[in-house]
Parts: sequence; structure tokens; C-alpha cells
Amino acid sequence: MASESYQQLLDTDSRDAPPVMREERRTDLGSDPIAAERYVGRDFFELEKRHMWTKVWQMACREEDIAAPGDVHVYEIVDQSILVIRTSSGAIRAFHNSCLHRGRRLLDQSGHVEQLRCGFHGWSWGLDGELQSLPCRWDFAHLTDAELALPEVKVGLWGGFVFVNLDPDAMPLAAYLGALPAHFERWKLEDCYKAAHVARVIRCNWKIAQEAFMESYHVVATHPQILPIFADTTAEYDIYGDHVNRNLAAFAEPSPHLAERPSRETVIAGMLDLWGRKPLGDRDIGDSPAREVLGDIARRSFAKATKRDMEDVSDAELLDAIVYNVFPNFAPWGGFAPNIVYRWRPNGDDVDSCIMEVMILKRVPDGEERPKPVPVHWLTEDEEWACAKELPALGPVIDQDMGNMPSVHQGLKASGTGKVHLGLYMEGRIRHFHQTLDKYIARGQRGA
Repeated sequence: MASESYQQLLDTDSRDAPPVMREERRTDLGSDPIAAERYVGRDFFELEKRHMWTKVWQMACREEDIAAPGDVHVYEIVDQSILVIRTSSGAIRAFHNSCLHRGRRLLDQSGHVEQLRCGFHGWSWGLDGELQSLPCRWDFAHLTDAELALPEVKVGLWGGFVFVNLDPDAMPLAAYLGALPAHFERWKLEDCYKAAHVARVIRCNWKIAQEAFMESYHVVATHPQILPIFADTTAEYDIYGDHVNRNLAAFAEPSPHLAERPSRETVIAGMLDLWGRKPLGDRDIGDSPAREVLGDIARRSFAKATKRDMEDVSDAELLDAIVYNVFPNFAPWGGFAPNIVYRWRPNGDDVDSCIMEVMILKRVPDGEERPKPVPVHWLTEDEEWACAKELPALGPVIDQDMGNMPSVHQGLKASGTGKVHLGLYMEGRIRHFHQTLDKYIARGQRGA
């Protein structure tokens, strides 16, 4: 079966892959179709708003995005707005972005503030959410300062990311993340900085965009140019509890779809081209397999860039797509290459469009200060992802996916059956996502 092939590939690695990459978690999730209405229907979107988005942990920003006291990030999800702020003590707290007087939003954009002040009547709060002042305080004698403290939103930290949860009774973030912290203990995303951050509005439901990145099954039709260097059908799909799943897919290994296996030289040349590196030319590489040759090139390159010893790092951790999804909309890559991070969310209250974000995390070199995070590069809807030069290899690939997403959304509206059929294994992560979503909606409808 597919995952056995990936595990067999790990058997041939020039280094031992870490134990977490040897954990196969196959789960029988059934074969029921998915209703098209879940993607395009307003009623289902309202169920998500009411019962899911208000109950789940969501990645809001990186810690370095709010590095100094007074730095604040405005996180928007459907019709909710949250202020994530670094307080004077250095702690991170979050508050509902709403004045307790007449409800005006306190801030419209991220930035730096000395206080949280409402522009309507001048009520103000400190960075800790405590009331500072309000004009004509005597006319509000019926309210105590304690009653006028800004309502808090739960905050959790992991991997250098800041998470928020609108449910005051939510489980701790560590419990929600399940296996994720242990899996990333070796890869430590908290030791990284945000080197790229690109965002764009897409004319499709947020789940359609997300699911385009949850399986390798589409590669043969959507990304045929990478078949000589990407083993799509041998990818492994693992499920870890309700909130975490992953895809392990090998680069520098040809697709089984190809009638003839490409030569070692073709694979090496294809990967170097993907990385934007020069061909090896006459360099002596002996008779080592392509993955070992490329793993060694990557290992030495990353060791030089990060000033770290990477001799025990496996080829898989340097070459492969090690893609985790954390319910509902956060996807960090594992391994030691520059780590990709995806996030998808509804575009405000619109069921028919979404925001997709791509971040690139790079390791802070040993002994050096953490670089400042880059600002978000917003593409217009007319711009291709390839226009984002900070995503040199990734941008053109995402543009190929973009050719599908709006058409999937429109096609689901025109569906003659109202059903979406998924594969039993290769699309299991999508089925897992929907089953977890159903649990939140059912729990909310029960009033639990």
C-alpha cells in the first residue's frame, strides 16, 4: 500500500529518520460522500460561524509580529475581530475588538499603540485591558471599573505562533494540538523567523482552497511537471486524534505514474532547477542515489545558512513535503528546509470567497539576532502568486492550483448529485477534517 512505499523509502535514507516519521496512523473513516452544500450553502456557513469558529483554537499571528510592548495584531475571522497585544510586562493577551460603550471597533489595523482608545467618545484602556479613562465618568457611576475591563479571549502559544480561542471554556491549547508539539520538538519552529508572508483573496469557499493542499492525488493532472521528482501516489496520510493529520510525500523520487523511471541525473537536475540552483556540471557525485546526493547538498547548504551541525538530519527532513494540518485552517510543514506555513479562512462573512496566506519560516542562525518579520504582501485578485518573488518555486505551483479552486466552487453550485466522492485513503485527510467539523456542529446544536 501507499504508506508502505514511503516507509520503504525511509529505509534507504542516508540517515535515520526521526521516530515521529515512522509513526503510521491509518484510520478507516468510511466511504460516505460529502454534501456539496457544505461548501457553497449559506446555511452551512452559518453553522460553521456559530458552532465551530467560536470554539476552536486558531493561529492568529507569529510572536515576532508583536515583539514589543504595545504591538498589536488585529485578527479577523468571519464577523469576529480580536486584538492580540503585547502588554507592558511582555505577556501576550487578547481582547474582543469592541468598545464597551457603544460597540465601535477599537482598532481597524495592526500596528503599535500606547493605549486602546475608542475614536467615537474617547474611552480608553491600557495594554492589559483595564479601563484607563472615559469622559464624564460621573455619568457612568452605575458601572464599576471592573465591569468596564475589556473581555478577554483565550491565548495559547506554540512554535512561535500565537493562537486564540473565543470559547472561555476551551481545552488547553496543548491538549488541542495533541501529537503536534511532540512531532515538532526536533524541528522547533520557535527558532525560526518569518521570511515571507503572502496573502490573496480567492473566489471560492475556504474549505475548497484548503483541501487543494491536503492530498497529493491531484499532482498528476494539476502539476505534471513535477512528476519526475515527486512520488505522488506513494504519499503517506496519517490521522492523530480529532485535530491533527499529516501528509508525508517524497521529493527527489519519481512518480509511479511515469511509464519509465527517470535517470538519476534527470531527478537531480529537476530538483536543482526547482531550488533555483545551478546544475552540478562535472562535479563528481559517485554512484550515490539521487536522494542521497540532493540530501547532502541541502544538508551542507542549510548548515552553512544556519551555522548549525546538521550531520544527523535525514534526507527526508531536508527534501520531502512533511505537511501537517491543524483543525480547522492551519498547516505548518515539518522538517528542516525553509518551512512553509499555510492558513485559509473565510473572507469576512462571504461564503463564496476566502483568504489564503503562505508564510515561509527560516531558521535564525546560531549566535545571530532574530530578523524582523516581513509585512504581509497582499496580492490583488488579478495578480498571480508567481508575482510574489519571495515564493520563487512555490508561487507558480500555487497558480496551477488556482486554476482549479474557483471552478470547483462554481461546479459544486451546479452539481447534479449534490455529492462529493472521496478516495478511501489518499483523500482521507479531507474526510477527517469534515468529520471533526461535524463533531463541533453537533456539539453546538446540542448546546454542549
